[in-house]
Amino acid sequence: MKIYLDVYGCTANKSDAAIIRGLIVSHPTYSFVSKPEQADVFVILTCTVIDTTEQRMLHKIKKMDAFQKPIIISGCMASVQAKKLKTLYPSAILLPPDQVHQILTVLDEKKETGEQHEKYNVQKCFSGAIAQISIAEGCSLACSYCITRLARGSLKSYPKDNIKRDIQDAIKQNCVEIQLTAQDTASYGMDTGSNLGELLQYICLIPGFYRVRVGMMNPYHGLHCLSEIISGYRNDHIFKFIHIPVQSGSDRILTRMNRNYTVSDFQYLVTAFREKYPSITLATDIIVGFPTETNHDFDHTIKLIETIKPDIVNITRFSARPYTKAKTMQGRVPTQFVKQRSQQLTRLCARISEENNTRYLGQILPITIIEQGKQNSMMGRTESYKPVIVNTPASIGTQLQVEITDVSPIYLVGKII
Repeated sequence: MKIYLDVYGCTANKSDAAIIRGLIVSHPTYSFVSKPEQADVFVILTCTVIDTTEQRMLHKIKKMDAFQKPIIISGCMASVQAKKLKTLYPSAILLPPDQVHQILTVLDEKKETGEQHEKYNVQKCFSGAIAQISIAEGCSLACSYCITRLARGSLKSYPKDNIKRDIQDAIKQNCVEIQLTAQDTASYGMDTGSNLGELLQYICLIPGFYRVRVGMMNPYHGLHCLSEIISGYRNDHIFKFIHIPVQSGSDRILTRMNRNYTVSDFQYLVTAFREKYPSITLATDIIVGFPTETNHDFDHTIKLIETIKPDIVNITRFSARPYTKAKTMQGRVPTQFVKQRSQQLTRLCARISEENNTRYLGQILPITIIEQGKQNSMMGRTESYKPVIVNTPASIGTQLQVEITDVSPIYLVGKII
């Protein structure tokens, strides 16, 4: 049986895709194909974080349906929007995220499975030099705008030994970058008596060459085990990179979002990391146009970004998702205002990112080559996860010294020395 796999969305979906690949490549009669027209079965891992993404997913499924072959829909839509999918595509087979490891049962029997086994016990097959490895499923918080929490359920941290095994397997498969993923990595271990810092120290005992990028941390949980996490970052295996989404610079809006922290909490968290690791790269997220957001609220967001000067800002215009509290909130911000604020914030963040990168001009930095770039270039990462483009051939995993000769808001340009 020939299977066409299409993967969208976050690193959690990419981790689930590694589970599917691991099961399929070890099967005696199943295999993957690279072109849709070659497939006997379609498998799509969907994302539904905002409305435009949902519409894109529906368009992709419609194109698959035109081949009149079986379709297996996984990812968040298969969980939280099952009724809609079944209405539009009655013959589609739904495989929610917590059952993705049952793919062989579904393929064999061509029906949904109600079995519940531990998905972290499945051996994975990674694609390329980057391995996305889930350390937990679900979330213990209840942000008013978030549909992903509804799709993936409550927090369930995975055993440290299973995470260690996945990393060891990834290293054997020639992966050099390990991306630890969860809806909130800072909440890891809250349900098992452990914490993220302990996990980082544990996995860094694994021998071999690899670098670890820690995924998104909610400020609320990051504050509760801050000293442990900062200690866990000490090891050279850990990229000095943090993704801490603040979402708004207004405490009033954060309360409406049910984020459970204040702007000053976020600033304290960032300052603590920067004091210990001065060159750390900071990524954050902002939602523009949340219901009742005023110009005054948005000005607070602008001021926060100007003060914190993050390296990366993921800007999202508010999208009302089904089944969330924010869906029914009054005070929707007119589209033209949301667009204007988004554009203003985008310009500011690009300027700050380029200013941050400019300080690297002329510096000599060690990098690890991670992946192929465009037009025969290669992309490497510094210790603080800054992307560096080099126009000289180099093998994946190679460690090089480069001089930074140019910068952009997104990446550095290096010359091998």
